[in-house]
Amino acid sequence: MNDILDEIWLENTLRSYMIVASVIVLMLLVKKYIAQSVAHLIFQFVKRVWKDVDKRTFTSLVTKPLGMFLVIFVSLATLHKLKFPSVINADIFNITLKQLLHALGSMVLIISFFRLLLKMIDFIAIILHIRADRLNDTTDNQLIVFFKDFFKVLLSIVGLLMILKFVFGFKIGNVLTGLSIVGAAVALALRESLENLIASFIIFFDKPFSMGDVVKVHNFTGTIEKIGLRSTRIRTDQKTYITVPNKQMVDSITDNLSLRTQRKVEMRLEIGLTTSSAQLDQFINGVRKILDQPEVETSTVILSDITPSAFLIVIDYFTGPITQQDFNTVKEQNNFAVLRLMEQMNLEISGAVTDIKIVTEAETISQR
Repeated sequence: MNDILDEIWLENTLRSYMIVASVIVLMLLVKKYIAQSVAHLIFQFVKRVWKDVDKRTFTSLVTKPLGMFLVIFVSLATLHKLKFPSVINADIFNITLKQLLHALGSMVLIISFFRLLLKMIDFIAIILHIRADRLNDTTDNQLIVFFKDFFKVLLSIVGLLMILKFVFGFKIGNVLTGLSIVGAAVALALRESLENLIASFIIFFDKPFSMGDVVKVHNFTGTIEKIGLRSTRIRTDQKTYITVPNKQMVDSITDNLSLRTQRKVEMRLEIGLTTSSAQLDQFINGVRKILDQPEVETSTVILSDITPSAFLIVIDYFTGPITQQDFNTVKEQNNFAVLRLMEQMNLEISGAVTDIKIVTEAETISQR
């Protein structure tokens, strides 16, 4: 039996092949349990930093990529103990098969490792979201989304550089030097995109608005649904979905309607000149009584001006920061109440009734 195991096949003994295969198969069978054990150890460390960590969420995100990374790592480390057969080590485009397989293995290992790190970032983002929800601050949520995407992009760049170095053998120093020169040229070509990126940082730290706020910008009114690295997405009141570059959001005048403390209603009534002063005074007092309600915080009703054609009555009142639907309801009810008061007092709007008197030539002569 030992003689059979010591037989050499492709420059390695059969015993070596069996050991390597056994280790890989065993790792595939127990990867789930090993990954859960390692995840449990990592969880104990993470729990010391964040005590409100959900273990189920952590394990669901980390276990699968961690198990895949461990399988790849152990498999490559085990296969590395075997001697690559020189018989099959053919050249492919001036690259030997051994070098090609080694490069592919290194690439798979690096990708699996950074995939694990990306899942860790997702988990950290979930924890920060939970804490932000407890504070009822949407600005923290948008910062979490922004920096989650930012660090994912950063990790992807680092992973790409590691692949270039360990897989393709590039010198990172020379690559970075070349990238700096190319980056300067690209920066000039992508100046507007860089301005939008800088504007996104201004939005996140200056906080003129946040996700969920209702804003008015460039004659559009809508709700902020997402603030990205380049642009801000707004769901308009027409239910369309527009994208506004962050630079324009910063440079233009943006009215954050969600931060207003009151809503204003303006009414301008031109009462006919046939109305007496007593009626005007009674009407103004009646309107003031109408506006004396819980929904109206402050109000102003005055005889603003007397023109050759009408008495101008100005009615201004403010409600609290209620929803648009409630605001429209209050405004409509008050408008009807003012109309009913005018009907009760027989008041007419200036210009609503016009009397035309025709004087004949005979009447004119008799009057003389």
